[in-house]
Amino acid sequence: MLRKLFAFVLITNLMSCAELQQVVNQMPQNVPTISNADIAGGLRQALDFGIEKQVSKLTKTDGFYKNDLVKILLPEELQKVDKTLRDIGLGDLADEGLKVLNRAAEDAVKEATPIFVDAVKDITFTDAKNILLGNNNAATQYLTNKTQDALYDKFNPVIKNSFNKVGADKIWTSLITKYNNIPFTSNVNPDLTDYVTKEALKGVYTMIAEEEKDIRTNFNSRTTDLLKKVFALQD
Repeated sequence: MLRKLFAFVLITNLMSCAELQQVVNQMPQNVPTISNADIAGGLRQALDFGIEKQVSKLTKTDGFYKNDLVKILLPEELQKVDKTLRDIGLGDLADEGLKVLNRAAEDAVKEATPIFVDAVKDITFTDAKNILLGNNNAATQYLTNKTQDALYDKFNPVIKNSFNKVGADKIWTSLITKYNNIPFTSNVNPDLTDYVTKEALKGVYTMIAEEEKDIRTNFNSRTTDLLKKVFALQD
């Protein structure tokens, strides 16, 4: 149905009035009446719901740490640090080190909403058409392309400040110092701010994608008339 509708839109831009009327007469009667503005508005609404319902979850305590979809694990370089510290009886310190990385991400995501809102406002009919014709995370991919650089720049200093606020800087300085002092180990000095910033971004887009997929595949998740009307086109 969706492909027929967009084919119709394309044809209307190319054909004469007489030809257009002929096409209209031949269109299936069950194709819903829907405007370009409705289609763009429906996609904006879906993304707004993803931001409101899913991204907001990440800003709460344990929003990352106890969510297996987005929990920030240690980078490969630090996995050997974690294992070694546990092997010598410092498991509690290793656990705390992992937790504070996630705490910093939870703190940073609070800065994301205004950037997302601006990006959602800019969706055009062409954007919406491509999204509706795309796969189950096409809207999320659109948002990623529009916001990733701006969010990185916003998140990075917040993560850095959060490390100080939640004590991650001191904990990880202690962890890495202890590890580097263990005989026969190679010293590590990872850029944890950059790593956690990128992992926080992945988490944000993962949660938006979850909401988008739900709206696309679950009729009951289309909680407004506009969502029902627009996403019926891709069913």
